[in-house]
Amino acid sequence: MKKKIVVVGSTGVDHVLNVTRFAEEGETLHVDNAQGIYGGGKGANQALATARAGAETTFVSKIGNDGLADFELTDFKEAGMNIQYISQAEDVATGQAFITVDEAGHNMIYVYGGANMALKPEDVEQTTEVIKAADMVVAQLEIPVETVTRAFEIARRYNVPTLLNPAPAKELPESLLKLTDIIVPNETEAALLSGVSLEDKQFCDETAAYFQDLGIKTVIVTLGEAGAYVSTASLQQHVPGNKVKAVDTTAAGDTFIGAFASRFDATSMNLVEAITYANRASALTVQKAGAQVSIPTQQETDDATFE
Repeated sequence: MKKKIVVVGSTGVDHVLNVTRFAEEGETLHVDNAQGIYGGGKGANQALATARAGAETTFVSKIGNDGLADFELTDFKEAGMNIQYISQAEDVATGQAFITVDEAGHNMIYVYGGANMALKPEDVEQTTEVIKAADMVVAQLEIPVETVTRAFEIARRYNVPTLLNPAPAKELPESLLKLTDIIVPNETEAALLSGVSLEDKQFCDETAAYFQDLGIKTVIVTLGEAGAYVSTASLQQHVPGNKVKAVDTTAAGDTFIGAFASRFDATSMNLVEAITYANRASALTVQKAGAQVSIPTQQETDDATFE
C-alpha cells in the first residue's frame, strides 16, 4: 500500500550562471554560459522525491503570481502529486535562488525567499484533513518556523509521525523540537546545531545524544557517500552508502528524505530498510546534473545496481 505523505515547504526557481571567476567589487564580467532556469526549493525537491518513489504525496507550498513556477507545477502533476494546497501570493514573487558558478566549481548563491516566507500557519490549517490521514508530515526550514510548527501540531494531534530536515540550519524553538519525531540533518547541519565538532571521533553518537536530550526520539545524520547514521533508544547503526562517481550533489539530501519517507513504517520502525532504499535513491541523484531533474523514479531506484 502506498504511503501517504504531506510535505510542507518551499518552492523555488534557480537561475544559474557560469563564469570564469567571480567579479570584484564594481567589476563587470562576461558570463560564459547562462544555463537557464531550473526548479528548486527544498520542499519541492523533497515532495518530488517522495512522489517519484511511489508515495501518495500532497505538497503544501506558496508561489508568486508571476508565472515563474508554472513549469514546476507541470512537473508536479506529472509526478502524480496533489498540488491543490499550493497557493498563490499576490504581493510577492516566487522564491528564487541566483547561483554563479566559477571554473573551479565553486559557487556563490543569493536566495530570495519571496512567496515561501508568506506561507502562513493558516495555510497549513486548510490541510488538516489531509494531515489527519497521512503516514508522515515532512518539513524543512525555508519557510517560516511558525508554519512548520503549526503543521507538526496538527500531526501530533492525530498521532501522525513528523520528520524535520533542519535546513538551512538555524536555532530551533523548543516548541518545534517537542513536536519532531524524526530529525534528519546532514553532517554540517548536525555540527552547527549541536556544537559537536566534525573532527570528534564520536561525532554521530554525540550529535544523536544532543537531539535526543531535546526530546527527539529518532536521529538520522546523512553522511554523503558514506551513507547515514541512525540512532534511537534501541538502535545505533551506520548504514553504508553506495559507491558512485558524483557529478552534482544538489538535491541528494532532499532525495534521501523523500525516498526514506516513502518507505518508512512507524509501526514496524523499519529504519535500516528505509535508509538503505534512501541511500540508493540519493546515489542515483548525484550522478546527474541539476536538482529536480536528477531525482530518480521508483523504478530507476529499484533497478539500480552498484559496485
